Amino acid sequence: MKIIGIAMAVVLVSGASVVGYVIYDLGHTFTAKAVALDGEESVPPDIGAIKGGVNMLLVGSDACGEKYKEMFGDRCSDPDVEGERNDTNLLLHISDAPRRVTVITFPRDLMIPIPSCTDSDGNPTSEMSKQALNVSLETGGPKNGLACVARTISKVSGLDIQFAAKITWAGVIDITSAIGGVDVCIANGITDPDTALNLAPGTHTLQGYEALQFLRTRHGVGDGSDLGRGSNQQVYMSSLARKMVSAEVLSNPATLLRLANTVMSNVTPSTTLTSPTLLVQIALAMKDVPLDQINFVNYPVLSDPDDPNKVVPDYDSADQLWAALTANEEIKVAGQRGDAVVSATPEPTDPAADPAATDPNATDPAATDPNATPAPTGGPVVLPKNVSGQSAAQQTCSNGNGFSG
Repeated sequence: MKIIGIAMAVVLVSGASVVGYVIYDLGHTFTAKAVALDGEESVPPDIGAIKGGVNMLLVGSDACGEKYKEMFGDRCSDPDVEGERNDTNLLLHISDAPRRVTVITFPRDLMIPIPSCTDSDGNPTSEMSKQALNVSLETGGPKNGLACVARTISKVSGLDIQFAAKITWAGVIDITSAIGGVDVCIANGITDPDTALNLAPGTHTLQGYEALQFLRTRHGVGDGSDLGRGSNQQVYMSSLARKMVSAEVLSNPATLLRLANTVMSNVTPSTTLTSPTLLVQIALAMKDVPLDQINFVNYPVLSDPDDPNKVVPDYDSADQLWAALTANEEIKVAGQRGDAVVSATPEPTDPAADPAATDPNATDPAATDPNATPAPTGGPVVLPKNVSGQSAAQQTCSNGNGFSG
């Protein structure tokens, strides 16, 4: 069965934030009983949102875990397809003043230069002038693979990546079960023999292995391409984002603790992402961002003239995306892959969750702090149509290839 990726960025982001809250709460209770030694500084009692912007790489790998490897047949038993590839690559950008969140999906078959990395033995690897993005994890090996993916994405985007995390197929199964599943709308039904997924039209609550099947399906949606699958995954991620900020999760201590424990067991973080305090700061930076300011976009690509099954960067369109993010301008995604998703009526922003809806100065720090960076003015930047995607406020349906019954 051909290897295809998974898209679990929102689980990683939300899960990391929850881990931070839980660890800090438990740690605070523990340290409250501690006795400070002479000359020892006390821990500050309050934690605020992280200052400045954040760039975090979120990688989904196709590594086989012992717990579920029997579910994946030849992929996890055939030595000819062994190894670990980064089949999902998502760059999370959190802006500063005002806060906005953008998640950029990079296709696994994106043909780009792979820079020299450090392998697991500490030796430099050779640069590759043109290679598929999903070889970068294996290039760095088990020890430095995540760093190699970060270096590669940083080179193609021009952004400094401060944090990174990786999750495997087993992690997807466990984490989606921990939150009780995600509701996904399917317009036409899905039948995909490659992933053994068979879903009737309607709304389904997907969790565990079924959620992974949905995220991996390619031939069951749209035109059967990897790009179509990426757009299909955004249907899941936008729904997941809405659930993660709902009372069903955030107001349920048992769910939070279960999710925190599951994330800690299944996510491999960069060393820069291991501080509980930092996780809380990132969570605080995201917690009040309106759903219509959380955007999932596909990195713009063109067909590879050397291989019709591969893609190459559309640098002109990408430059407009990077410019908007650098200037912290509100963006509007004009393009949408119609063969992959079917739009439904967008949800309006909840005024209670968006202070700007009632207080025009709420999202402009310069209104109260003359030294702060003022909020950008004017309307949203309309991105080129080749930059497709959707916001978390939009409810969309997966455009399946039909239900076989």
